[in-house]
Amino acid sequence: MQPKINIRNKRARFEYELIDQYNAGIVLGGTEIKSIRLGKANITESFCEFNERGELFIVNMQVEEYSHGTHYNHKPKALRKLLLQKRELTKLHKEVKNSGLTIVPLQLYLTDKGLAKLNIALAKGKKLYDKREAIKERDTKKDLARIKKNFNA
Repeated sequence: MQPKINIRNKRARFEYELIDQYNAGIVLGGTEIKSIRLGKANITESFCEFNERGELFIVNMQVEEYSHGTHYNHKPKALRKLLLQKRELTKLHKEVKNSGLTIVPLQLYLTDKGLAKLNIALAKGKKLYDKREAIKERDTKKDLARIKKNFNA
């Protein structure tokens, strides 16, 4: 039984307002999937974009080189193709092109079959005052939890 691999992009929910979410497969080579199974991937500064043929790629996703790989090892920051259904791709492409929205990765995980999947979201960037509101709400929740804990003890 392999351990659960669940790599999250915590900054995405803070930086962006999420509109719609999708699950996409990733085209990976042999050493890339081995590194992901070891948990050696990072999607914090990555984003998704379309090429001229309408295919969706993830940019800046870092998958460290496999330690036991030979000269056939992969490049850590290579473009990786995402697999979605045709109608989902066309819908996303229209939204990105017309509305100026962006596609950000939220979570990289392994399925029960051992396949790597990426949870992506169509998102709109937050303004500075929205970020301040999120920080303020988080601080008040922490304060309330602290007060409840002290009151019950």
